[in-house]
Amino acid sequence: MTYILESYQKITCGSVQIPYVVAQITSFLITIIQVLVPVLIIIFGMIDLGKAIINQKDDEIKKGWQIFFKRLIIGILVFLVIFLVKFIIGFVAEKIELNCIDCFVNNQCNVN
Repeated sequence: MTYILESYQKITCGSVQIPYVVAQITSFLITIIQVLVPVLIIIFGMIDLGKAIINQKDDEIKKGWQIFFKRLIIGILVFLVIFLVKFIIGFVAEKIELNCIDCFVNNQCNVN
């Protein structure tokens, strides 16, 4: 595995060189999280509320809404954490000129 990663293009982070593929994978995972979180919130919310409405019990409908709002708050927190990390890293990367950090988060890389 090390041989495969050594053959790829590198990103220079100070005195360390990191394979560009690692940065791409990290950036891709962040994008996947940003897409999947709202989709999963909608799907699970529809399932929970659908079950509650089919059973036509007021307690279950209320419980379904509570679960939906809890998931919605968790989804918002995930987006806030990702946004804050991107903002802070973007701000710090400009100040100390570490472009490799910006590469991992935003996929904006200077490849060697």
